[in-house]
Amino acid sequence: MNKVKFVLLFFISIVCTSSYLPATNNDILRPKISVLFIGNSLTASNDLPQLVENTAKQKGVVIKTKMIAFPNYAIMDHWNDGKIQKEIERNHYDFVILQQGPSSQQDGREILIKFGKLYSDLCKDNDSKLVYFMVWPSLRYYHTFKDVIKNHKDAASINDAILCPVGEVWKKHFDATQNFDYYSSDGFHPSEKGSRKAADIIVEYLLKNQ
Repeated sequence: MNKVKFVLLFFISIVCTSSYLPATNNDILRPKISVLFIGNSLTASNDLPQLVENTAKQKGVVIKTKMIAFPNYAIMDHWNDGKIQKEIERNHYDFVILQQGPSSQQDGREILIKFGKLYSDLCKDNDSKLVYFMVWPSLRYYHTFKDVIKNHKDAASINDAILCPVGEVWKKHFDATQNFDYYSSDGFHPSEKGSRKAADIIVEYLLKNQ
């Protein structure tokens, strides 16, 4: 056999046998999920969307996020600005996550439900899934926690949306441990640990509903 034929057969054998080699981590195609976060400083604190991306990556999943969050904004304010609608229509996110303040009072409940319906219809028209990010009251108003939980659950049910029950998980942790370390020093915004816990829960529920 001449040298040219030998080299050719050698390369053919490499190509053939390589199809039987085990795939590496880089060869595995991981799901790619696009997520839009709409909220205020409770979402922006500790860059929750980035924590969600990091948490998903540890599970072998690629999540790409965008955040639109302004201090003291409710979902009504975002809607009235008119930019959210164009963003969702243009990008067709897999998930749109809504977050506003605790919403334990009647006016907050009405906003969650009434404007949540507008977001729900918009998401359905653009092949997106609506998600409510349940938050928590400040330590000062801890006694309103049950209403925070109820109003978010009701809004998600009424508007056929997914619920990420972060606040409810927080409360169970607090009640069981009497350790309020998910709060930052201001007694309202999340600590880094609290945001990491929120990211864990959000990723869990996104993967359940992808």
